[in-house]
Amino acid sequence: MITMADMIIKNGHILTMEPGKEHELRKGVVVIDDGIITEVGEKTQETADIVVDAQGGIVMPGLVNTHTHAAMTLFRGYADDLPLSQWLQQHIWPAEAKLTDNDIYKGTLLACLEMIKSGTTCFNDMYFHMDETAKAVEQAGIRAALSYGMIELGNKDKADAELKEGSRFVQKWQGKADGRITAMYGPHAPNTCSREFLQRVKDKAREDGVKVHIHVLETEAELKEMKEKYGMCSIHMLNNIGFFDSDVVAAHCVWLSDGDIKILAEKGVNISHNPVSNMKLASGIAPVTKLLQSGANVCLGTDGCASNNNLDMFEEMKIAALLQKVSTMDPTALPAKEVLKMATVNGAKALGINAGMIRKGALADIIIVDRNKAHMRPFYDAASHLIYSANGQDVMTSIVNGKLLMQDYEVLCMDEMKIIEQASVAAEDLIQRVNE
Repeated sequence: MITMADMIIKNGHILTMEPGKEHELRKGVVVIDDGIITEVGEKTQETADIVVDAQGGIVMPGLVNTHTHAAMTLFRGYADDLPLSQWLQQHIWPAEAKLTDNDIYKGTLLACLEMIKSGTTCFNDMYFHMDETAKAVEQAGIRAALSYGMIELGNKDKADAELKEGSRFVQKWQGKADGRITAMYGPHAPNTCSREFLQRVKDKAREDGVKVHIHVLETEAELKEMKEKYGMCSIHMLNNIGFFDSDVVAAHCVWLSDGDIKILAEKGVNISHNPVSNMKLASGIAPVTKLLQSGANVCLGTDGCASNNNLDMFEEMKIAALLQKVSTMDPTALPAKEVLKMATVNGAKALGINAGMIRKGALADIIIVDRNKAHMRPFYDAASHLIYSANGQDVMTSIVNGKLLMQDYEVLCMDEMKIIEQASVAAEDLIQRVNE
């Protein structure tokens, strides 16, 4: 029986990313109905209201950015090439202190636009004024996991206030925007949150049935500070208080011992690797190869635009692969298919969303990458081209929750030039306030 679906994608080179199954269909169709993939194959009997011809394109799962601070698009290029402490204390923190609700909203809309145009369909964000971030996500049509970034520095009153705000945000936004928003708790880091507070946060997250997003061992300075404070590193401290499980997304995880890696793998912690940010701030090189060998779920993030300058996950994938090769002096380290998995399947797993692959029953978060370009030909291997040749500007179509956000390079979900102009004005006003 012929039925009517919402959308059919046809004639594309489909990269399913479904583990243990056929990964590619050289010319196939994807059927979408009510935001869900209902059929994947070489042909279909279905008809649809919308037919997307993916001829000359790679149809693949949308990319999942598992660690960023979206509104920091307003700080893109603001203070570059500085030591970490100087960068933070003299530039970023003073600027963040002047951020308004409007800044966050405009900056996040710009981030959403950039991500939609470069193939990211879901991102994991921790920052301030998070209601505004959520409103921007709701408007843009993208998917996101969001958390209010909590810092209490051992202050009891501050701890109570931060947890109250974190909880309020979770209660308000969990499952909103047609299910596109997942709310999480976001304690900033083990060196900015006390052990007692981190335990309270984790208990509250378990009670509410939501995940936790935290920075862990991004810098050597954190490692030294924690050893002085607790006589152990961040990993062991967090493990001792029962913080770690598969509901934790730990960003960076650069300064790890072999024992730390074992703990993270055994507890099922999701590690968000941020190679570009870690390189730019000279934080170090995360032992990704060892983490993957241990069985840990490693995914990818860009971090914010202040320490990366863009949100292009294609760039992140390429640098992740190259960095592991040169750091281990092994050209076989982190091959293309593995890093592609980190940006799709592993990222979706980390955030607990039914996405990251093209299969029946999965969320219809799909992108089409243009291979009719000089730097994409000849075409031998899809994964290789996506990691080593492609960039975010090669994304021609983005679909989230079964809705077209961009088709053939035309953004459909927002006024592109208006978003760019509004964010530019907001950034100028912000820096003017900082310099007053």
